[in-house]
Amino acid sequence: MGFLSGVFGSKGKLKGAAPDRLFAMTTANVTLETGLGLKSKECAGVVFQPIGTADFKSIVAETEELLAGTAEETGTQVKSHDDELGYRWLILRDPDFDDLVVAMNTVSVELQGAGYGDRLLAAVFAFNEDGKPLYFIYNFKRGSYYPFVPAKGEKARDTERELRVKSQLGRELPWEEDMARWFPLWDIPL
Repeated sequence: MGFLSGVFGSKGKLKGAAPDRLFAMTTANVTLETGLGLKSKECAGVVFQPIGTADFKSIVAETEELLAGTAEETGTQVKSHDDELGYRWLILRDPDFDDLVVAMNTVSVELQGAGYGDRLLAAVFAFNEDGKPLYFIYNFKRGSYYPFVPAKGEKARDTERELRVKSQLGRELPWEEDMARWFPLWDIPL
C-alpha cells in the first residue's frame, strides 16, 4: 500500500486478471499428462452470470457464432447450458487441448471487451484420473487456478488430493494461495 493510499484510503479493488494466465494451462497440460497421468476429457467450460439485457444477449450470441465460425478450422464444438443456480456455461469440446484454451480465451476476451468481464466466474478444465473426475478451475477475478477433486458422497471433495496436485505441479500454474477461495463447483456439466 502506498503512502497516499494509506492517508486517503482506497477501495480494495481486485486487480484485473492477467490475460496470459489462462494460457498457462497449455504448458501445464504436458506435465499433467506425462508427469501425473491425468487425461483431458477433451472438454472445458466457461461459466458466467448472464443478465437479461439485449446487449449482453447479443454479445453472448456473437461469441457463440464466432466460435462456431472457427469450428471448421479448429473442430471445437460449442453448446450452452444453464445450471440450476442461474449460471450459463459455454461448453467446449475439442480433442486438441490448445484449441480448447484458445476458445476459452475467446469467450473471456469477448465478454471483457464488451464490458462484462465482471460477469465471468470461472474457466473449468476437465480431466480424468484413473476414471475419476479432476478439475482445474481458473478464477477470472483472481487470475489464478486451483484444483477441485470431487469425492464420493454428497458434495464431498478430496482436499488431500487437491493439495497433492498443487504441490506436484509446482510453478506450472499461477495458483490461488488462499485455500478459502478454492470454491467447489458442484454438478459441473463437463
